[in-house]
Amino acid sequence: MLAEADIAVIGGGVVGCAVARRLSLEGTSVVLLEKAGDILDGASKGNSAILHTGFDAPEGSLELECVRNGYAEYLEIRESLNLPLLKTGALVTAWTAEEEERFAGILATAQNNGIDDLRLLNQQEILAMEPHLSGSVRAAISVPSEFVIDPWSAPLAYLSQAVANGGKAFFNVEVMGGEFTNNHWFLETKRGMVKTTYVINCAGLYGDLLDDTVLGKREFTIKPRKGQFVVFDKAASALIQSIILPVPTERTKGIVIFPTIFGNLAVGPTAEEQESRDDASVDQANLHALHAQAVKKIPALADIPVTATYAGIRPASEKKEYRIVKDSDHNWVTLGGIRSTGLTAALGLAQYVLRLLAKQGTTFVPLVNPALPQVPNLAEHLERDWQNSGYGEIVCHCEMVTQREICAAFVGLVPAGNFDGLKRRTRATMGRCQGFYCSARLAELTEGKFTEPLAIGTCHD
Repeated sequence: MLAEADIAVIGGGVVGCAVARRLSLEGTSVVLLEKAGDILDGASKGNSAILHTGFDAPEGSLELECVRNGYAEYLEIRESLNLPLLKTGALVTAWTAEEEERFAGILATAQNNGIDDLRLLNQQEILAMEPHLSGSVRAAISVPSEFVIDPWSAPLAYLSQAVANGGKAFFNVEVMGGEFTNNHWFLETKRGMVKTTYVINCAGLYGDLLDDTVLGKREFTIKPRKGQFVVFDKAASALIQSIILPVPTERTKGIVIFPTIFGNLAVGPTAEEQESRDDASVDQANLHALHAQAVKKIPALADIPVTATYAGIRPASEKKEYRIVKDSDHNWVTLGGIRSTGLTAALGLAQYVLRLLAKQGTTFVPLVNPALPQVPNLAEHLERDWQNSGYGEIVCHCEMVTQREICAAFVGLVPAGNFDGLKRRTRATMGRCQGFYCSARLAELTEGKFTEPLAIGTCHD
C-alpha cells in the first residue's frame, strides 16, 4: 500500500495544489498524486500569471464565482505565505471602431458581475497613463484591480501548506486504474495501491481520460489549445506599467501584453487547437506574429531583444464553461475544462469542492492554528536572496540566483523533483543567456538530485 487517506487529489497543477491545501486545512487526511516528477508539469506551467477580477466572466457562472472567491482569498493569504503581488491594473484597449462598440457590453457585464471600478478612457487619458503605447489606440476601459502574480510560487505555497498540515504528496505516481468498493477507492498506481474515501480529479489535460479509465465514463472531452508567448528583455519593463488586454471574443481572451513579476514584458498567448496534449513546442511564424503585434502596439519594443519564448497548453473542452463532474455514488469529483482563469480560480475551486463534499455528508474539523510556511520570493520588485549576505555565490547572473537558493530548493516541504521544478523555484536559466553560462555550475550543484542528472558535482544540504 503506497498511501491511505480520506481524500486523494490526482494532479499537481495549480488546481490540485489548491484543493489539497484547502482540504488539509479542513482537518482531513489528504494525499496528492502527480504522475510527473514535480508540480506544474502540465497546463499550469505556462500561463500569463494574471490575477483576474472576473469582470468579463460569464454572468452567473461557476467560473465567475470561483474567480471572485479565489481572487479574494489570494489577497487574504498572500502575506502569510510570502506570495507577491504586482499592482499593475489593466487596460482593455480598442484599436478599431468595431472593438470600441463592444465596450458597452463589457461594462455591462462587469457591472452585473459586481466589478464596479471600471471606467472609460479616451486616447489622451490612455497615453497619459501609458505614453509608449501607439497613438493608434482609440479608447480603453481601465480595470484597476487586475494584477500580476507569481504563477509558480503560488501553487508551491498551496501544496507546501497542505504538507505542513499533515498532507502528503507523491510524484512519479500515475493512476492506472481503480476499484470502488465498500465506500472506498483502491487506486492502482505504478508505485502501489492508494486507499481513499474520496477522489478529486484535477488531472487537467488528462482529466477526461482519467475519468474514462477509472470511472469507466466521461462527460466531456479535452480539446487541447496551445498558447505561445514571447518574453522581452527586462529593459522593456520601463515601457509599460499596465496589463494591456484586447477586446475578448467568445473563443478566447486574446493576445495580452503584460509585465511579469520577474521584471520582463511578455506577449501572448496564441490560441491554436491541436490534438496533442503534451506538444508545447513553438514555431517561428506564430512567434513572429506575436512580436509584430507587440511592436505595433508598443513601437519601442522593436529595439528590445527577446529573452525567451515558450508555450503552454490549456485544457479547453467542447464548451466554454468549467466542466465540473460530481459522481456522489462513487465519491468522485472532477474539476475539468479549467482554462485561462485557472490560476485565479484555483482557490475558489477548492472552496467549491469543500462545499460539494459537505453536501455529501463529509464532516470537517478545521485546524485551529494551521502552519503557515512561506515560499522564497522571486519577484523583481521585492527583496531577493542575493541582497542578503551569506548566499555563497551567484550561480545564475542573468536572474541573480544564489547558491543558497539552489540548495534550498532541494530541502523543505516540497523539494524540487526535476530540473524544471528547480527553475520554477529559483528562476535559474530563465534570463538573457537561457542557461548558457550557468548550466555547467548547475550541473555540479544538482548532481545526485534528479533521476536524470545534468552532470557531475554536488549540492550539500
